[in-house]
Amino acid sequence: MTAVIDKPVRKPGRWAAPPRPVWEEPPTKAGLAGKGLVLAIACLAILFPLWIVVVTSLSTRETIDEAGGLVMVPKDITFVAYQELLSGGQVSRAAIISVLVTLVGTLFSMTVSVLCAYGLSRTGSLGHRWILMTLLATMFFSAGLIPTYLLVQTLGLTDTYLALILPSAISVFNILVLRGFFMGISQELIDSARIDGAGDFRILWQIVMPLSRAVIAVITLFYAVGYWSAWFNASLYLNDQDMMPLQNVMIQLVQKQEAPVGLGQAIKTGQLSGLAVQMAVMVMALLPVAVLSPFVQRHFKKGMLTGAVKG
Repeated sequence: MTAVIDKPVRKPGRWAAPPRPVWEEPPTKAGLAGKGLVLAIACLAILFPLWIVVVTSLSTRETIDEAGGLVMVPKDITFVAYQELLSGGQVSRAAIISVLVTLVGTLFSMTVSVLCAYGLSRTGSLGHRWILMTLLATMFFSAGLIPTYLLVQTLGLTDTYLALILPSAISVFNILVLRGFFMGISQELIDSARIDGAGDFRILWQIVMPLSRAVIAVITLFYAVGYWSAWFNASLYLNDQDMMPLQNVMIQLVQKQEAPVGLGQAIKTGQLSGLAVQMAVMVMALLPVAVLSPFVQRHFKKGMLTGAVKG
């Protein structure tokens, strides 16, 4: 009698597809080819404009003039545009302002959002239902632009960096996602910590937040991208050009078709093209988001879906 030896089950690798449920039919070759084609077209539609922007920013004035504008094929690569932008002046100052506003604003927004979401996730907290209804109402009703501007002006926030943070510091949607995730944490775990003598702040810091790293990472990215990409508040509340963040300098550069202060001489002498400067500023504005997004990408599914479903 021949003994039957079970073959060891090979575990899927890191990049292997997860096991398919038994009730789901395997995809056909035509289906796989169609999915691959659609993904390839989508990637090409996203990456091709970025490629043109990067290549144009690295091109010389002669190459841009020869191409008649935007450059698709790299030739005579030069970093003069980036050297001029980072050597000082309005653009480098605006980049520093954007970084500081993003860091301070994200820290402030996350602190308030986490505290608010944790309080609303505890059903026994004082007035949590009325506070929740008030927050939900702000998602559908707004005072409008003019009353908001008058409020900022009355508080003396015009021509201050606080005007770039406070008017848009809180997102009710982000609070609701955090609240939904916090409500999914086991109540028995929190009750046991409370029996051991832990207060609310210690429970939040040592239990709730470590268990919510995924959703916190996602919401942090949302706030950071919002602050980094914001330009409307600066154009509305700031009158001093030296206080403008990077996005507003980029808009001024593209709309007025002129170089920022300190770059005019380099353009007049033919060292670089004004179009190359515009593309270089765009690359500088896109680079932080492009660098940070892959590190948070793995948390998107767990953080957003779990927070939304459990809410």
